Amino acid sequence: MMKLYYTPDTCSLASHITLIETGADYALERISFKREEQRKPDYLKINPKARVPALVTEEGVLTETPAILVYIAQKFSAKNLALMNEPFAFAEVQAFNSYLCSSAHIAHAHRMRGYRWVDANDTRSIEAMKKKVPESVGACYELVERELFKGPWVMGERFTICDPYLFTLVQWLEGDGVDIARLPRLKEFRERMSKRPSVQRAIEEETKKAAAE
Repeated sequence: MMKLYYTPDTCSLASHITLIETGADYALERISFKREEQRKPDYLKINPKARVPALVTEEGVLTETPAILVYIAQKFSAKNLALMNEPFAFAEVQAFNSYLCSSAHIAHAHRMRGYRWVDANDTRSIEAMKKKVPESVGACYELVERELFKGPWVMGERFTICDPYLFTLVQWLEGDGVDIARLPRLKEFRERMSKRPSVQRAIEEETKKAAAE
């Protein structure tokens, strides 16, 4: 059984949805950012990066969402969630998820985690980063909407590991000051994903677990 360390309202939701999509046997372990559990010694032994997600497997621990998503897809290759039997299509999957990880997610992080780039007491720089977020995040998703999203799913007619990842990140658009009405294709995509049983189950599991704690 695999164990996913997650925090609600973070990118770990993408891995959670993908585990459900594949029918994997998994357990969940919630990490509370409020209690700074990601910095506690027990969790640092699992993920010294002090972030989520982390996926504990029989072969070892994996971190970073793109790597976790590909691993799950490979373990359950019959589902063909990464299009790995088509080299160019698989590369497109990797390129899309890499863009989300390296550009869209980083732009989002400037709203809440500016201290990663400047000193925490440099309030002017931190506020300037926050002010830029609607523009920088909006530009990322305008590119996705215009050039990268094929529809009805990211890669076209086939549901892939790109879809849980994109869904997770577009959940944050309003908080980043981006009006999703400007992105009609992504708005429709988010609504479509919200009706998917794996998405509903993942959100329900995370909500119930959070309430229980």
